[in-house]
Amino acid sequence: MLDRTLIPVSKQVNEINFIAPQKQELDNGIKVFTINAGKQELVRIEFVFENVNWQESKPLQAIGVSHLINNGTTTLTAREIADQVDYYGAFLQTDYGADQSSIKIYTLNKHLSSVLPILWSILNESIFPQQELDLFKQNQQQSLKVSLQKNDFIARKNFAHAIFGKSTYGSSIEPEDYQAMERDDLVNYYGTAYKPENCTVFVAGKFDASEFDLLNGIFGKDWTNHAPSVVNKFSFDSPLKGEIFIERPDAIQSAIRMGTLSINRTHADFPGFQVMNCLLGGYFGSRLMANIREDKGYTYGIGSAIVSMKDAGYFFIATEVGADVCANALTEIEKEIDLLKSELVSAEEIDLVRSYMLGSMLGSLENAFSHADKFKNIYYSDLGYDYYENYIRTVKSITAEELKTLANRYLSTADFTKVVVGKK
Repeated sequence: MLDRTLIPVSKQVNEINFIAPQKQELDNGIKVFTINAGKQELVRIEFVFENVNWQESKPLQAIGVSHLINNGTTTLTAREIADQVDYYGAFLQTDYGADQSSIKIYTLNKHLSSVLPILWSILNESIFPQQELDLFKQNQQQSLKVSLQKNDFIARKNFAHAIFGKSTYGSSIEPEDYQAMERDDLVNYYGTAYKPENCTVFVAGKFDASEFDLLNGIFGKDWTNHAPSVVNKFSFDSPLKGEIFIERPDAIQSAIRMGTLSINRTHADFPGFQVMNCLLGGYFGSRLMANIREDKGYTYGIGSAIVSMKDAGYFFIATEVGADVCANALTEIEKEIDLLKSELVSAEEIDLVRSYMLGSMLGSLENAFSHADKFKNIYYSDLGYDYYENYIRTVKSITAEELKTLANRYLSTADFTKVVVGKK
């Protein structure tokens, strides 16, 4: 009989297998990457478009198009699109990111021939009705006004602007920016960004030759958008350093966000930095959680992250603490960083982090969709699957000395941007 009083023997993950996609092209040159896996008759098709033609005076063009692209075409109203997608048991989703925007459909294979024409109409015939735009502007302005009452939102907004300035990464959106949105701007951006020359398709699920032929027959020929565009490209050199304090006298909690520009996924140190970040604040058992939450009781949660984007990377620490202990929390955060830079991490702590990170990686590859997402990460970083091989190798082999070196190389608090909203 199993003795449940004994802790199970733990074992390190030895092997993680990735499913590489099949690369094909539609007749009009659109690249299609397919993860053909899974037993269910279910498929996800995602059309991804690079963000283009950034204009500081019109920061909401790409965001507005992403939100409103499925709100009416020359042949379908917003209601008809929603009703038809729902009728076939499908799910339509649009996503906006700082580097790319996408539209994806989840559907049963048997309904693919009925669902794809709806998607074609959205990508070729969207008209952005004025009444839908007016409603969007009204809702977004109200939502932003509510968010601007929250300390953590203000801290995140000011931190991004201090780090990235006037770009899609750091644009400081105000309610009046929504009011200034014009339908013609959305139509123009739609024509320049949502076109075959700027599109890559990622497919995951059951997708054989017959499904590809269907996709090619609908999207590989007639596509009306072809306006010229320039893919966004940014460079960042001198983020605003020091402390930004935004006082809110009635605040019960103070929001803290601190960090700096850093490396992205293309840098050789990135996997090691991820291990160091995990140890510092990347999971529930991290040093920041153990100190600021468990020991001091200053917060319900605190975390750190290293974020990779196309043209930059950044590191940050974020938390909300009691307003009366904000100064103490800042001191303890810097203390934990200094310890990483001055003392070697124990073998036991590194092993715990190794197990967590490898287990998280393995757990994140649960289906064809997640394998496709992992491929997108390296595709848009112009990397191959050797990136993941190196990542796994680094997690398994990194030493305490290497972690200390990385901490000294990338965690200079003198270079940090520190945003505090509330009281200190």
